[in-house]
Amino acid sequence: MNVYSTKQAPFWPIILAVFFGNFLAILSTSTINVALPVLMSHFETNLSSAQWAVTGFMLATGIIAPIVGYLGDKLSYKKLYVYTLIGFTLFSSLCAAAWNIESLITFRILQGICSGIVMPTTMTIIYQVIEKEKQTFAISLWSVSAMFAPAFGPTLGGLMTEYFGWKSLFLMNLPIGIIAIIIAARFVPYYRLSQVKSFDAVGFVTVIVSSASLLVAFSLGNSWGWLDGKTIFLLLLGLISLSLFIFWELRTSEPLLNLRVFKYTRYTYSVILNCVIGISLYSSTFLIPVFSQSVQHASALHTGLILLPGSLAMILFTLLIGKIYGKVGPMWLSFIGIVLIGIATWKFKSLTPQSSFIYLSLWMGIRYVGTAFSHMPVNNAGMSVIPKEYSGHASSINNWTRQVIGSFSIGIFSAILASRTFVHTKELQHINSKDTMLHEQAMSLGMNDVFFLTTVIVILTIPLTFTLKKKRKRAAETAL
Repeated sequence: MNVYSTKQAPFWPIILAVFFGNFLAILSTSTINVALPVLMSHFETNLSSAQWAVTGFMLATGIIAPIVGYLGDKLSYKKLYVYTLIGFTLFSSLCAAAWNIESLITFRILQGICSGIVMPTTMTIIYQVIEKEKQTFAISLWSVSAMFAPAFGPTLGGLMTEYFGWKSLFLMNLPIGIIAIIIAARFVPYYRLSQVKSFDAVGFVTVIVSSASLLVAFSLGNSWGWLDGKTIFLLLLGLISLSLFIFWELRTSEPLLNLRVFKYTRYTYSVILNCVIGISLYSSTFLIPVFSQSVQHASALHTGLILLPGSLAMILFTLLIGKIYGKVGPMWLSFIGIVLIGIATWKFKSLTPQSSFIYLSLWMGIRYVGTAFSHMPVNNAGMSVIPKEYSGHASSINNWTRQVIGSFSIGIFSAILASRTFVHTKELQHINSKDTMLHEQAMSLGMNDVFFLTTVIVILTIPLTFTLKKKRKRAAETAL
């Protein structure tokens, strides 16, 4: 085992390398969304084809996530991070040079693979390299990049597309990516905490099949139909492959993804809470832009500006929470965060086509503040009980579940919204079939139903925050 002393690792250069890389990778998930109409016009294609520039990227990030722990152990996390940043920057330039929609989708998928490696790798570097007393502050800065990027993405994407064209969405990655590569290569130490002896081929095949099947089913199930043969087949294939993967990984001596980290109950509860935070976050970041553009007929830039004040508030509160975490502890911070998310979600249950910009921006801001209160404390509470040598596997699981929950949430929310909008349209037609705003009213009511369901999910999760109560340090945890 070759361990590089954390006392020799410079704090701020490592944080800058981690922050820029993580922000860049996650930002690319959301900036392109608002540019889809431009891409359709430029490449003379339809929405279903152009959508794959987004869907392909997201699927790639989720499919690669489970094997990041193995890759980090095999290559070292420094090499994995630097190689991935180089790949991400290279594929960004190729996306800008795409000559047709097929080439753009191909380069976006390759870019997505790199993005899916970056997030768990950066989290792992923090828990393996940064001194323990500085990890809370470090992970709060990491959380800023993780949360701010998807919230700021639509605003930046709208501005860049409107004034500089769609290629600028990819070209802006180049200078930031190069800076991140230089800093990471120079300051992130090379170290090894564990050495992989053999490749888990069974685990690799089953996890790739299960991830790909479930993510495609969740992403396309709404457009295909949830009872369509393709959707049902992929769901069954995904669940069977996932069951085989779990069965095998718990029995092999050198697993691809060490699921034994779930023996740490605090970590397990943190994963569950993160799933709920993800469901809540995706419900707003997906539905509010749809509401703004489809119901209120606002522009992409206007929609992005709705999210901007909350994004800025989230940064400030995340940094503040990083400072007070040690005194307050994760339980009360996450409790306050989940409650704020629940209240704001409940307020979105009353949307109408006449809802003001201030109303939307205010409650989105409160949701983001709630996310700031809960995201970092929940993550740190779970990861802090994992031994260093297994932190790569634990962060891979965090990212994997986040991707699956994200695809699942958007797929389910889309299905519920479409179903409830249809029901409300029929109801409103009986009342006043000549109403020119009938579709907008029906969609608003459908969104209210989705937000009501999300509120219930959030409320049911509040008791789990009490499992994060500070505990006295024990001499040692049971070995994995």
